[in-house]
Amino acid sequence: MAQMLAVVGGGDLGTHAVLAGEALRQAAARLGQALDLELRGKGVGGNPLAESAIARGDSVLLIGEGDLGEGRFGTMRKVRIGIEEVLTDADSVLGRFLAGSDTAPAAPEAGGRMRIVAVTSCPTGIAHTFMAAEGIQAAAQALGHEVRVETQGSVGARDALTAAEIASADIVLIAADTGVDRSRFSGKRLYATNTKAAIRNGKGLIATALAEAQVQGQGHGAETEETPSRPAAAESRAGAYKHLMTGVSFMLPFVVAGGLLIALAFAVGGIDAMKPDHAGSLGYALGEIGAKAAFALIVPALAGYIAYSIADRPGIAPGMIGGMLAANLQAGFLGGIAAGFIAGYVTRFLNRHIRLHRNLEGLKPVLILPLLATTITGLMMIYVVGVPVAAILAGLTDWLKGMQGASALVLGLILGGMMAVDMGGPINKAAYASAAALLSSGVDAPMAAVMLGGMTPPLGIALATRLFPNRFSQPEREAGGAAAVLGAAFITEGAIPFAAADPLRVIPSMVAGSALAGAIALTAGVTLKVPHGGLFVLPIPNAVTNLPWAVIALLAGTVVTGLMVGLLKKRSA
Repeated sequence: MAQMLAVVGGGDLGTHAVLAGEALRQAAARLGQALDLELRGKGVGGNPLAESAIARGDSVLLIGEGDLGEGRFGTMRKVRIGIEEVLTDADSVLGRFLAGSDTAPAAPEAGGRMRIVAVTSCPTGIAHTFMAAEGIQAAAQALGHEVRVETQGSVGARDALTAAEIASADIVLIAADTGVDRSRFSGKRLYATNTKAAIRNGKGLIATALAEAQVQGQGHGAETEETPSRPAAAESRAGAYKHLMTGVSFMLPFVVAGGLLIALAFAVGGIDAMKPDHAGSLGYALGEIGAKAAFALIVPALAGYIAYSIADRPGIAPGMIGGMLAANLQAGFLGGIAAGFIAGYVTRFLNRHIRLHRNLEGLKPVLILPLLATTITGLMMIYVVGVPVAAILAGLTDWLKGMQGASALVLGLILGGMMAVDMGGPINKAAYASAAALLSSGVDAPMAAVMLGGMTPPLGIALATRLFPNRFSQPEREAGGAAAVLGAAFITEGAIPFAAADPLRVIPSMVAGSALAGAIALTAGVTLKVPHGGLFVLPIPNAVTNLPWAVIALLAGTVVTGLMVGLLKKRSA
């Protein structure tokens, strides 16, 4: 069988080049086809096709955009194809190429070039936000459309869309795991989905969006039956999970700021810094800001933005007030979650069913909805929800604080393992959101298991690329350094390219290491007051208790993951 040549160009999207190259390798292996592959793009170069390989070849598959060095291949048969085609169905691409088909993806018909504006966002605003943006940009480029993407990350919006860009756009595409304010898109065709759809199949997402987008309603961002603001079927399927993640994303800055300030208060003023007899000291002041202000707003923020995700801006006031009631009733974050959903769905119901004369419609978002929704939510919290939820939370808190032995071991295994199963997906986020919410109730051991378990996958992969270099391609070995940095910063998504390339061997290895790290942390009594930052927050005095065991847990999990990946993976071709 003839030697097959392929060049993959990812441009600035180096991760896509790695994934496409690995998909092509696996497809070739399934067909028993020899393959010489070259990757080009940001961070993945340095392994060009050998001249001897080019001399043996009679045809070459050129994947992606940009300079792929076509001149090297002289008069041999060349077939160019979009990188998204390979990511979607590498077997089909390879089959057509080997069958002698020179057909490339059809270019848009005349007049078919569309102007797309997009917004991406995820709960923590880090990896998935930007991976989804890359997916949309690459897909639009492959399909011949113009695109501008705004990323709503952890430090606010980057590359914010201008009013002129929105006005000239043919379609608005939102790929987000959190609620996004849509009031500026009134009158535009809009399609909403989650970040996973953009990461996995951006080309298919754009095709679906162009076919199914609906006109965004006018007004103040609130929903009505005549002008629905959340029509997309893909988004409605996300349901309660997406609303909860929106609340968590807005809650996190309060948890981070409060936790760090309390740790600094103890670092400056000692263990008694927050006692009344230290009033007036810097340590006492920092403790007041962290505990009495930042932490006091955690539950109201959680509830308010769950309601916002469900009912847009009219839900914020009822949700926050319900969240404050939950805190006062000692119902904690569980009560806040209940208050957020009650306020959101009550507000949405009232908004859809209250009919006013056109001249009075402006009273609805500023007077009628806040008054009625707040009253109903407040009464529900006081007379129905508050007391039983407070009892449940008290029991949960006592159990978690009293964990030792087998119970701590099992919980650590579960939380740590969940962080590595889908690396930023729903299971990972469920464990993270639970641990972050528990911080507001004074339970900080689960967060230690979650953070250490979340750091382990990319760190373990990075270790494996150094201990077992022959198990990885040259681009993968180079990407190992970036994975180490991401792991140190508690960005579990740094392991995604490696897991996508070999999921059956890599994911179980990562789960084993993360579960071990979580189990050691909880069994040894490690606690963590800060929900993000990775290695960079561990040295802060009083941010973590039992620091030596935290380091031991992280090292043990990293070593286990690294060794398992190296032993299970096959040698790189």
